[in-house]
Amino acid sequence: MTSIALSDWLQARLNRQSAVPLYRQLQESLLEAVLEGELPPGRKLPSSRLLAGELGLARNTVIEVYEALSAQGCLETRHGSGTYVADLASERLPPPPATIAPVAPKLSARGRVLIEDAQVFPRQWGAFMPGVPDVTEFPTRIWARLHNRHWSRAAPERLTYAPGGGLKALRVALAEHLRTARGVRCEPGQIVITTGIHQSIDLTARLLTDQGDTVWLEDPCYWGLRHSLHSLGLKLQSVPVDAEGLNWAGLNSPPPRFIVATPSHQYPLGMVMTLPRRQALLEQAKAQGSWIVEDDYDSEFRYGTRPITSLQGLDRDGLVIYVGSFSKTLFPGLRLGYIVAPPQLADSFAKGVAELYREGQLQQQAMLADFIAEGYFAAHIRRMRGLYKARREALLDAIRREFGDTLPVMGDNAGLHLVLGLNGADDRQIAREAVQAGIVTRPLSGYYRSPGPPQSGLLLGYACVREEAIAPAFATLSAVLRAHLG
Repeated sequence: MTSIALSDWLQARLNRQSAVPLYRQLQESLLEAVLEGELPPGRKLPSSRLLAGELGLARNTVIEVYEALSAQGCLETRHGSGTYVADLASERLPPPPATIAPVAPKLSARGRVLIEDAQVFPRQWGAFMPGVPDVTEFPTRIWARLHNRHWSRAAPERLTYAPGGGLKALRVALAEHLRTARGVRCEPGQIVITTGIHQSIDLTARLLTDQGDTVWLEDPCYWGLRHSLHSLGLKLQSVPVDAEGLNWAGLNSPPPRFIVATPSHQYPLGMVMTLPRRQALLEQAKAQGSWIVEDDYDSEFRYGTRPITSLQGLDRDGLVIYVGSFSKTLFPGLRLGYIVAPPQLADSFAKGVAELYREGQLQQQAMLADFIAEGYFAAHIRRMRGLYKARREALLDAIRREFGDTLPVMGDNAGLHLVLGLNGADDRQIAREAVQAGIVTRPLSGYYRSPGPPQSGLLLGYACVREEAIAPAFATLSAVLRAHLG
């Protein structure tokens, strides 16, 4: 390709009306010509002055393109001679041995399990999505005022990576709240700020377990927790729950590295672990050298009784790792959670979160610290507790109106959802048909892992449904239910 031919070839490819800069178009066209062999190795290119004149471009544009392609090894500049196409073949690494078979693009075994069993739903709002608060009731004006307060005087140290453990002001405010509202025994130095329950569990597992170690999980339990731990190569031992909570009697299992429990409001069934069972769990963990991870995901919302004191508040041996988040109390998109580590682990957890995840969000943490310290957090919880209680009662009324007492209701005394028992009906098929009717729910059987027939039911979230919309929405769902219940 002569200089004139090259100019004509490039001119045909330059679109001066395009939003793509001309230097980018020129660079990509020359690269294509080299890779496709239109410009063979050793071919001398026109000088930058000549090519710029023929294309009607600034000379600096051509110089910039030549330099960029030279940096990639496509062109080479010979002093006093000009710019030439490089011999790319001479730069290639030797081919792999013929005995190595091509690698097929596929997921790992644990990756396949994760994706094939994934239960993340594209819709995260509306009747009757469980576990989602009413984000439209969040006090955005107060939050905006705090936002302006901190961004109007953003210090450089708030715009970089977070120190181990998180912002001190948030840890101080949170420690005070947890001591008062949840009976947690902690100092600010024991608190580590995370992005939520998933990261808290991931960090705990990475610091306290090795691949192949055993972890006890409630059965049923939150599927996201199960998937997170399985993806780390841990052996998951399902432990059944009864009316008093986790029940490991007769369980034939190696001592676990840690036990995950939701003692204040079992997820998803909703029972409270009784005091004798809590004491027995602490004794069991101490005897077998295990940690306990207490997931206190939505215990602020109880109806008719005061919130249950945390299991961590009963621990006198430093065995309980307490985890929580602001996803249910404020809004999920905030992505802030926390760990209350036993004193002997606090420094390791603070270093671990900084080393593994390079945390930030210090401005968000500062806003949240003020939100808690100035009383807005407690006021918001009180207000939402009353609102959710009314919506819960509206849903219970709708269930009784449609089905009387023929379908059992579980876990309705706390949280953001209840469980409607289906007396053995196919809850997965019902959930699929409900989605087609515009109603989102989750089948209870999907939360079980142990062999044997799981309990059948539907998780019905009422928090993100307006009170006046609950009865019409449940009437739609009841039409689907009747087709399966007879």
